[in-house]
This record gives sequence, C-alpha cells and structure tokens, in this order.
Amino acid sequence: MVTPNPAPTQASMPAGSGWQRGGAQAIRRRITDRAVGVACIIATVVVVYLLFSILWTLIVRGGAGLSWPTFTHSTAAPGTGGGLANAIVGSLEQTGLAALIGTPLGMMAGVYLSEFSRDGRIVSLVRFVSDMMLSVPSILVGLFVYLIFVEPAGHFSGWAGMFALTILFIPVVVRTTEDMLRLVPRAMREAAYALGAPKWRVILSICLRAARGGIMTGVLLALARISGETAPLLFTSLGNLNWSTSLNAPMASLPVTIYQYAGSAYDDWVQMAWTGALLITAAVLATSILARWWLLRNGSVK
Repeated sequence: MVTPNPAPTQASMPAGSGWQRGGAQAIRRRITDRAVGVACIIATVVVVYLLFSILWTLIVRGGAGLSWPTFTHSTAAPGTGGGLANAIVGSLEQTGLAALIGTPLGMMAGVYLSEFSRDGRIVSLVRFVSDMMLSVPSILVGLFVYLIFVEPAGHFSGWAGMFALTILFIPVVVRTTEDMLRLVPRAMREAAYALGAPKWRVILSICLRAARGGIMTGVLLALARISGETAPLLFTSLGNLNWSTSLNAPMASLPVTIYQYAGSAYDDWVQMAWTGALLITAAVLATSILARWWLLRNGSVK
C-alpha cells in the first residue's frame, strides 16, 4: 500500500523558497496596511480638531457680541454702540442675487458640456476657462469688474459687487454639474429614450433628478466661497457705514466690515469683527444643514 507524500511544510521548504518570500510579502502588506490606516486616523483627528478649534474660537469670541442692537443698528463710530444691520442686509442682497443668477447659468453650462457636446474645440475652451476660473485669485475678478463696471459708471455700487460674486460663483456650479451628470448611468438615459422621451425631458426628469444631490452640494460650495469674499467687494461695492439697500450706491457687507474692523485699535470694533465672522459661519452652516435635510427628505441623499 502506497502512502501519499505529506504536504510540504515551512520547515521542509528550502531556504529562500517562494513560500517564504510570499509570507514575507504578506507581512509587509499587513504592516503597510496598518501604518496607512493609523496615518489616516491621525490625519482625520487633526482635521477635526482644527475645524472644531476654529468653530469654538468663533463661538467664544464672537458670541460675546451677539445682542439685539447687533441686528438692528447700522455700523457706527467707535464707542457709540453700533451694530451690523446694514452689513447683514448688504451681504444678503449681494450674495443672494449672485446665487440666484449664478445657479441657473452654471447648471445650464454644465448640462451643455455634459449632455449636448462632450467633445470639440468650443467645449474644450469652455471647460478650460471654467477650470481656470476656479483657481483665479478673487482680487483679479474684483479688479476686472472695477475696470468694466465701476470706472465707466463713475461710482461703486452693489450691482458691481453682485456681478463680481456671480463670476466667482458660476465656475464651481459648472464643474460640479458636469461631473455629477457624467456619473448618471447611461442605461437610465437609454431606458428613457426607449420609452420615447425627448432629450430635454430625459435631461430634466432623469439626469438632473438623479444628480441633484451632487449639484446641490456644488451650489453650497459656491455659496460658501462667495460668502466670505472681501477682495472683490473692496473694488466694487466698497462698503457703506450708513443704512442703504440700494444696489445703485456703495453697499456694506459683512466681509468688508470684518476687514475694516479686525485691524482697528478699538475694542468694540474688534468685537464686532468677531461677531460678523460668527454670523457668516453660522449662516453657511445653517444653509448647508437645511439643504441636506431637504435632500434627505426627498430621497436624493442616502
């Protein structure tokens, strides 16, 4: 009766065999995996710590200036008990109009790049310009608007500030819309076409509906970007210490007021600067939470 040969073991394998090399590689892979995992955890902890440190500093330093006069009184001379009412209204007007104008324009441009013309020189040029505008310094946008809008008109205005913020808003929405629409499965489009739906209906009812969660995220990112912009507003709407809701005149805004007050030698102005920074952060955070809640309610985000 023939007995089968026993399976080779680590002791019976010759030195330097493939089995030992494979075991060493597996050990190195496990060590590398553990090291990368620990590094990712450390990086996450550092980022979260920095984020909460900023939020806590804003709450502590800015919360001390929150009072009813802050929301009802306009900016005033040091020591006279002024507030931020005119700056809050000015920021809401300029940022809100920029978002209302920039959102549909950016979405339509993103839909065109993704659905109607994926290739071609014009599309490549539009995509290149859009990507370039994502990283252009905002002060250059402010200077550009000053040359084509403020200087010919002969005065600063809220319209000029709104126009500068719109220029900064649109590229973010364009890029996000295009990328999100490209992630929609082609099978969904083909199924709609097979049922006889025209292309505009497919885009409106299928593609945009499927990508609305990502598009909304892009809109919020663009809104967060322009909410704290100071440089373009210094060249366009300039600022106004008095109450003014007219877009045809210089208009106050929270970023410009923070810039003017933060470097002041007066303690009450510095306190107002911290309070203004807290209000901007709270407004962006509240908008993001509300948008996220709306998307969850409508089943766009899981």
